[in-house]
Amino acid sequence: MASLGIELTQAAGMRGGARLRRLRRAELPADTEQLARYLIGKTVVRDLPAGRISARIVETEAYIVGDAAAHAFIGMTRRNRSLFLKRGHAYVYFAYGSCCLLNVSGEVKGVGAGVLLRALEPLEGVALMRRNRGVRRLRDLARGPGRLAEALQVDLRQDGLDLCAPGDLWLGTAVRDNGAIGVSLRIGITRDAHRELRFYERGNPFVSGPRSLSP
Repeated sequence: MASLGIELTQAAGMRGGARLRRLRRAELPADTEQLARYLIGKTVVRDLPAGRISARIVETEAYIVGDAAAHAFIGMTRRNRSLFLKRGHAYVYFAYGSCCLLNVSGEVKGVGAGVLLRALEPLEGVALMRRNRGVRRLRDLARGPGRLAEALQVDLRQDGLDLCAPGDLWLGTAVRDNGAIGVSLRIGITRDAHRELRFYERGNPFVSGPRSLSP
């Protein structure tokens, strides 16, 4: 019953909120840390042959210029070159030998930095997300970076896509007002682990990670 209540609330939010449109690149802050905060409450949209999936971004992590934890820290490689595209492009990589992770490039062309999308709150296409994930529990569909990529059916084929341009994967405007935004250390890193570069919507049940990092 609780899951059904959440789904009905989400559907009502989509109908009653602002009209969803694609974000313009000029709207994205030209600074990776600011972009990570800005993306909280914005929407990710995946248009598939079977239908549309959309979800609110409720948790991000910034990997900024000069950050030893960032993939771009070693310079441009064949694997990370999408991080060096101008802000608003997808950087998708395979991690842990099991899943893909979706990031958004965060700087000007030639400067490597990005924002990891860590958790989403499902809005549209919940049945499709369940099929893609092979689970039914709403809270687990996109709570965590590997889960959200699987729920959106995102893999290495989407690496380098312009998320501000027409296509089947894009960033959209917010469909309702945000709650308060919290800030914490990032999760699961060892280098530059002292940096408070994780952003999340306080009180949102779809946020991932330990509760001690999401008060």
